Amino acid sequence: MIIVLFSRPDYEYDVHSLIKAFFPKEEVQMYYTCSEEEAAEQKAACTRHAQDEESTARLAEAGHVFYVTYDNAAGRIFLSCERKQPGQKPEEPAEIRKTDDFPVDFSDRTAAKNELKRHLYGMLRELCGQELPWGSLTGIRPTKIPMKMLEEGQTREQIASYMRENYLVSEEKIRLSIEIAERETKLLQQIDYADGYSLYIGIPFCPSTCLYCSFTSYPLKAWAGKVDSYLDALEKEIDDTAQMFCDKKLNSIYIGGGTPTTLGPSQLDRLIRKIKCSFDLSDCREFTVEAGRPDSVTREKLLVLKKHGISRISINPQTMKQETLDLIGRRHTVEQTKESFYLARELGFDNINMDLIIGLPQENIDDVRHTMEMLQELRPDNVTVHSLAMKRASRLTLMKEQYGNMAMVNTQEHMQLCEEYCRAMGLFPYYLYRQKGMTGNLENVGYAAEGKAGLYNILIMEEVQTIVALGAGSISKRVYPDGTIKRCENVKDAAQYIARIDEMIGRKRVLFSD
Repeated sequence: MIIVLFSRPDYEYDVHSLIKAFFPKEEVQMYYTCSEEEAAEQKAACTRHAQDEESTARLAEAGHVFYVTYDNAAGRIFLSCERKQPGQKPEEPAEIRKTDDFPVDFSDRTAAKNELKRHLYGMLRELCGQELPWGSLTGIRPTKIPMKMLEEGQTREQIASYMRENYLVSEEKIRLSIEIAERETKLLQQIDYADGYSLYIGIPFCPSTCLYCSFTSYPLKAWAGKVDSYLDALEKEIDDTAQMFCDKKLNSIYIGGGTPTTLGPSQLDRLIRKIKCSFDLSDCREFTVEAGRPDSVTREKLLVLKKHGISRISINPQTMKQETLDLIGRRHTVEQTKESFYLARELGFDNINMDLIIGLPQENIDDVRHTMEMLQELRPDNVTVHSLAMKRASRLTLMKEQYGNMAMVNTQEHMQLCEEYCRAMGLFPYYLYRQKGMTGNLENVGYAAEGKAGLYNILIMEEVQTIVALGAGSISKRVYPDGTIKRCENVKDAAQYIARIDEMIGRKRVLFSD
């Protein structure tokens, strides 16, 4: 266990994320040495204090203790790291491993935060003897930095120098992020920010729940008799949304999940007909449906999608190693993945994405190479390479005693291997994002052939256009002209979504009322 003691509530998320990046398997707990009154004055949720009984017990259990002390009067931050021995009492002196003391300008929060992270990264790098590919960057959208600088007219060299000096990012990641930023900037030129919006529709049903999954999803077997009731509620939300946005331009539609193709052919037809009848699609540049689980794909369902002119689908193997598929609960075979893909090609689908996850339990780099070789035979139009993220709500995290000792390895070598295969297939990186708890502290990257990039993927990550999200567990994002973002959520529970559909519609009306 690692304990972090702050002199006041500030920059906790950034400090926690950076320490977890170096110590991914350690529990990191944060406490404050300030009083509750001082914390209240700063209007911060300071619920844990270093003076209480719980923190005293935790300090006795901790292996490392980090101190983050803010001195506003002197304009400095003091960092310290101690190593404690098992069972050592808090009042007993610990081994001081590293200290750092540096000036900051507290009036500039962003600059102060970046300076803190840069110094903390240097301390952690020395303690652990390792570099992180993304340096001190902990945010989920690292391409925002080069995109902003490109908009300002700065050169590749200036951007690279800034990322290298301020965030200590590796040369490989600098190159990747700049290339993607350039491609995204070009693709986004065709999007109407002021009068346009995109639509997400969530289908929260799956054939089974994968080991790593934390999305809102329900086994179809338990919900088979209630799917039409879900669609009834969804249609009501569609009607109201279409009315609210009748004077706006719909640029992209994404039906995700869950697994949308758990719907039967007639249910898929019902949903897409409703969308096409309710919205003006004359400005819609992309209509994606996730046919994510190969065991949910049939000729009849694909024919429904083809009949309605769906421009992009996903058939997601995650891996081409059967033993891994069995372990993670995918309940489909490698052969089913290939059959579903070839069936989609036979029916004329010319923009097919395939998702992969790197770092799955018990897989090594040879398994990743095997998967990439099989994809090279299929030649999809898009490949999205995900680094496994340890989500709190997934069975992989909740059942640590069962899965905690399984090897889950992802390195820069793994990601570089995937990139090389994708480029050899004529696919180029076009979007990138990061998540908490990613194996190897790496990233997710989407690769696409020329003209096949997923616009919705860029829009949802870059947060430059309003996304209206319908269905259980979905989150709408309203993007204002000044860049401000406001959100509203639908309840995650599908039964509650059905019962409270009028409330969900009301939430959207409040968000989009002015």
